[in-house]
Amino acid sequence: MYETHNDLPAGTRARVVKILNERLADALDLNMQVKHAHWNVKGPTFIALHELFDKIAESIEDQVDSIAERATALGGTAHGTLATVARTTTLKPYPATIVDGQAHVKALVAVVADFGGKVRAAIEATAKLGDAGTSDLFTGISREIDKQLWFLEAHLHAKR
Repeated sequence: MYETHNDLPAGTRARVVKILNERLADALDLNMQVKHAHWNVKGPTFIALHELFDKIAESIEDQVDSIAERATALGGTAHGTLATVARTTTLKPYPATIVDGQAHVKALVAVVADFGGKVRAAIEATAKLGDAGTSDLFTGISREIDKQLWFLEAHLHAKR
C-alpha cells in the first residue's frame, strides 16, 4: 500500500483493494469474453449481436477503469496484467468454439449474471468494511451490469 491522506484505516483500505482487484480480474476477463463473442458471432442476427456485444464491451471497459482507479486512489496497486487476470479470475472460461448467435447470447448471459452476483457481494463486503465510496462504485457497476444482462436476455425471449 502507498501512503495516502485518505482517512480510511490502512487495514480497511488493504482489504478493499483486495476486493477491488478480485473484481478487476473478473471485469477484465468478462470484457475479453464479450469481445471474443463480438469478433466471432455468426448467423442471421450477426450485425445486431455484433453491435450489441461491442456496446457491452465498451460499458465493461469503463467499469474496469473505475475499479482500477479506485484501487489506486486507496493507495493500492491495480493488478491488471493478462498474466494476473489469467491466474486470478473467478469466471468460467468462455466456450471458444461457438459461433452461433444464440449460443453466444446464452454464454454471455451466464457470465454476465455471474459477474453481477459477484459485484453485489462486493457491494455488501465493502459496505461492511466501512467504505461507502467503493460500495457506491460497485452499486453503479451493478446497475450497469443488470442493464447489459437485460439487453442480452431480451434476445432469448420468444414472442408471446
